[in-house]
Amino acid sequence: MIDFVGKKQWFFLISWILVITGIASLIISQIQLGTPLRLGIDFTGGTSMMLHFNPQVEQEQLRQELTNLGHPEAIIQRGEDDFLIRLREISPQEREDLIKELEVSLGSEITVHEYDMVSGNIATETARNAIIAVIIAAVAMLFYIVWAFRRMPKPFRWGTCAVICLIHDVFIIVGIFSLLGWLGGVEIDALFITGLLAVVGYSINNIVVVFDRIRENISRHISSDFAVTVNSSIVETLGRCLNTSLTTLFVILALFLFGGATIHYFVLVLLLGVIIGTYDSICVAGPLLVVWEKGEWSALLPWAKRPA
Repeated sequence: MIDFVGKKQWFFLISWILVITGIASLIISQIQLGTPLRLGIDFTGGTSMMLHFNPQVEQEQLRQELTNLGHPEAIIQRGEDDFLIRLREISPQEREDLIKELEVSLGSEITVHEYDMVSGNIATETARNAIIAVIIAAVAMLFYIVWAFRRMPKPFRWGTCAVICLIHDVFIIVGIFSLLGWLGGVEIDALFITGLLAVVGYSINNIVVVFDRIRENISRHISSDFAVTVNSSIVETLGRCLNTSLTTLFVILALFLFGGATIHYFVLVLLLGVIIGTYDSICVAGPLLVVWEKGEWSALLPWAKRPA
């Protein structure tokens, strides 16, 4: 039997490394870019176009021409046959002029497959609604867990542990995207928030499966030691969690490799979320419940010096 609870300090250490790396990235990004996350047009306002070139052109060639035409801020993302271009807000007439100038300078016929324009006011409202959505989801999950485990002693403790794990998952993903934005110019958009909410739902499902088995084993009195009961429950649900995660990962990985450019980073959020959420439900949620039950708070700081 794998002793997940006995190795909780190592799991907490891994989580702290990921969280601290995310905090460092957010701070550095704030200092260098003026924002902890590189925001896309959904949050800042701007214009997005999906362009098809015939004949095809090189990405660097397109970037150079956009710079020459007064759009050095343009973000270019290449799909299978198209280019997704994000730049500052321009009017429909300016868009038509830009397309014509690109056709002349690149010697290629351009077809516009998608065109979206987001104003600054709408972008601000989108950012505010996104934050509210994440907060409401976390609060709703807390009350759901408390209600679902209302027959257990101290059900609020179970709900709080679950929400802490959800915040852990979201924060790690945000930190990774902050790092990607700082190093690779990756922007977040409304789909990023959609992905986060999907990850929250997936993660809470796995956590509930583990917690439900803990509840069953407590009722069966398999051990007087709460840590043993939790560890047995994790081992019993391990196969189910891994099988569900792997089958989900196969589909998401296929979307990531062969999906269009417009959903590339949305799928990346799901991919990271499934991996982190599975790790969290197996290695963090149960051990965190044990730490709270036994009052072993020092285990949360594995680098701290233990008393003799």
